Amino acid sequence: MRHLVVVDMQRVFADPSSGWATPGFAAIVPAVARLVQDCAPEVTFTRFVAPAQPTGAWRDYYARWPFALQPPEAPLWDVVPGLGPTGPTVDAPTFSKWGPELAARVGPLPGGRGSDRTTLVLAGVSTDCCVLSTAVAAADAGVPVQVVADACAGVDDASHRKALDVLALYAPLIEVVTSAEVLTSAR
Repeated sequence: MRHLVVVDMQRVFADPSSGWATPGFAAIVPAVARLVQDCAPEVTFTRFVAPAQPTGAWRDYYARWPFALQPPEAPLWDVVPGLGPTGPTVDAPTFSKWGPELAARVGPLPGGRGSDRTTLVLAGVSTDCCVLSTAVAAADAGVPVQVVADACAGVDDASHRKALDVLALYAPLIEVVTSAEVLTSAR
């Protein structure tokens, strides 16, 4: 079994004028849309949203990025159109989206063998931030993870590649794959 998690494909990361723009965002939309179509209904979208009141180190973070201190319903947090049917969405004010809510969406967790385990398939942005953080947290929980390299984008190409290289070090817990491999394995 597999469950696709589309990480933070939001306007704030798509908009070239945003302080958080991900340059390769537009280029991965077709691959992400194909995965959404192929994996439906086993798809969850995530959204990075600002906390109502930042605490701890997040206060310094939002002091640097005050434009982002907007409520969850603000347009900058919207998932971009063009990805296909948007399924259930998990919001989190943290880089990692792994937690009880996403774990509940993914289904059977570790303990099973072979076909009764669910593999978490990750696509989205940013490879070097929220995708990496989610992958490592899920792997730490014992969930097999696949990161779809050509359906992810980083703050730049070099950071994207470095993040994929780091994620590959977590094998066999985390596997870096292509969208073609994911689509082929489903058939």
